[in-house]
Amino acid sequence: MKEIVIISGKGGTGKTSIAASFAAIEGDKVLADCDVDASDLHLVMSPRIAEKGEFWSGKKARIEEEKCNKCGLCQELCRFGAIKDFKVDCLSCEGCSFCFHACPAGAIVMEDVLSGHWFVSETRYGPLVYARLIPGEENSGKLVALVRQKAKALAEEKALKYIITDGPPGIGCPVISSLSGAAMALLVAEPTVSGVYDLERVAGVCKHFRIPAAVCINKYDLNEEIGREIERYCSQRGIELIGKLPFDEVFIEAISRGVPVVEVDRGNIKDEIERMWGTIVTRVEINRNRR
Repeated sequence: MKEIVIISGKGGTGKTSIAASFAAIEGDKVLADCDVDASDLHLVMSPRIAEKGEFWSGKKARIEEEKCNKCGLCQELCRFGAIKDFKVDCLSCEGCSFCFHACPAGAIVMEDVLSGHWFVSETRYGPLVYARLIPGEENSGKLVALVRQKAKALAEEKALKYIITDGPPGIGCPVISSLSGAAMALLVAEPTVSGVYDLERVAGVCKHFRIPAAVCINKYDLNEEIGREIERYCSQRGIELIGKLPFDEVFIEAISRGVPVVEVDRGNIKDEIERMWGTIVTRVEINRNRR
């Protein structure tokens, strides 16, 4: 199977709307939402959960009261202010384990942390794997990897051709975890000054990891001058611009109804998204044949 990851340099560019529309167009696929810090693809997929699991990652300190001699050294040494009255505040603890090594009485233990949950579900658009990181918890790159592993296993089990992944925004660890080994990345950009910079950053990540990339400009007609700047950037860097979506309130209507935008629109938006998906499939096949 081939994985297509939809990412952007920032949140709110329309990644999920495009991913959901691709899901409605393509029948031979598994869906994965790798934006585990703020997953929302399931909001327009209406999933029926088939399997749920816990994600444990990282460690945090706990003081064993029966061993503690109340010397106060741990509270004095903690740079995060996580220890007060000989108790550990789990929200403030960073899991650095300095107190564990410093405690003369050996009263501090480092315990595994429940960081989130993952879900395998069924939708009318096909299987969907997604996860939710518990607020304040870290290690989301590991949870992204787990989501992708589950999606890949489903695709292999059901002999499905594609994995369509709604990736996280930015260029951090979750994005890198989402991209590794992908067949192609679709970069969704906005025609704003910061949008140009965001595109440059995420395109740089794709180039570094040698992931073939293409660009879609969403709401391009809100600032056509900057839209042309993005087009020039793509041309100069040899990145294919495969789509330009205009600003249209049909996106708002689709979100409010909880369905992909291609199920609401019957005009230019639907046609352009279908054309984009056709281009992606063609490019993925061309790249596969070159290897």
